[in-house]
Amino acid sequence: MLSFNSNSPIKMSAKKTTKKKAAKKAPAKKAAAKKAVKTPAKKGPAKKAVKKVLPSTEAITKAAYMIYKSRLERGLPGDHATDWLEAERSLTKG
Repeated sequence: MLSFNSNSPIKMSAKKTTKKKAAKKAPAKKAAAKKAVKTPAKKGPAKKAVKKVLPSTEAITKAAYMIYKSRLERGLPGDHATDWLEAERSLTKG
């Protein structure tokens, strides 16, 4: 059994602590804050939302085929993906 003797010397290691010096902050300058007055922008008539209607796959297929035939007749290089994209572009522009 352990007993505590109040007369026995107990050695404890003392840890030195260093105090950090707080950096002094420069006092904040109180400048006269002028608030800029924002004028609301004049609004014109509201624009109507235009819903884009995409062409059907069948319409794109026909247009791509016509582009393909035209390209072959003129002897131009190309591929089906380019023909398809050109057909989509031409049909969506109007």
